[in-house]
Amino acid sequence: MEHLLVDKGLSERSLSAYSSDLTIFLTFLNEHGTALETVGDETIFLYLLHLRSRGLANRSLARHLSALRGFFAFAAEEGWLPESPAALVENPKLPRLLPDVLSREEVERLLAAPDMTTPLGYRDRTMLELLYAAGLRVSELVGLAPGDYDAQAGLLRVFGKGAKERLIPIHALAQEFLSTYLGSVRGAFHPKAEIVFLNRSGKGLTRQAVWKMLKRYALVAGISTRIHPHSLRHSFATHLLEGGADLRSVQMLLGHADISATEIYTHVQAARLLAVHRTHHPRSRDRSHEE
Repeated sequence: MEHLLVDKGLSERSLSAYSSDLTIFLTFLNEHGTALETVGDETIFLYLLHLRSRGLANRSLARHLSALRGFFAFAAEEGWLPESPAALVENPKLPRLLPDVLSREEVERLLAAPDMTTPLGYRDRTMLELLYAAGLRVSELVGLAPGDYDAQAGLLRVFGKGAKERLIPIHALAQEFLSTYLGSVRGAFHPKAEIVFLNRSGKGLTRQAVWKMLKRYALVAGISTRIHPHSLRHSFATHLLEGGADLRSVQMLLGHADISATEIYTHVQAARLLAVHRTHHPRSRDRSHEE
């Protein structure tokens, strides 16, 4: 855990998940009288079968396996084990789920939902603007400090997964909202923390609070699309690609370590293009009428 915190820079939430997963694995070993030093790939395979029998889906199994890979790789590096028994165990096959993306019109309705005449409403509008303007993760949004915004350059400094830093440009309207909020609205919350977005007590917001806020405004805006904390981040990436942005630039803006994580948005584009083609191409319409 110390290695993950200090060397890898993982968040408290990630550390908690790692600790929980490894504790479950150690309990499994104890129940089967297996010493850690004798674990082989067949033990890990049996463990995954055990988890599946408890009803865990492939995505959860992959997370548990990822925790074991990290742990055993560390154990091998430290010389506790000659090699990692988890290195060659294959991931469970995961369905490639396409992200839910809002249309541009739905984004406009969502952004217009907060009551701008109140400090809370102005705060919420500014948060929504930033989520869409910069493609931020919710954890990145709630972690922003006032010093992370360079008003002159129009840049946000963001600390993503693994405490990796990146700079994101934001458009003029988002800059205007953020500058006004920091200069004229944030003080109304009587700040008790060096955090940009505060609750009524002057402390930083939680990820859960932002999630509830997002769901509330989606109802106000009459949005039927399934919405979740990453919805505006997914929409940001998809709309950039639709506008002609290249995949590598979008990868950098999102803070993805691997471009394969960004490539899923090209599948969203393809699905949309197919829908447009089926709806508007005369031969597609003719076929549907014939059927």
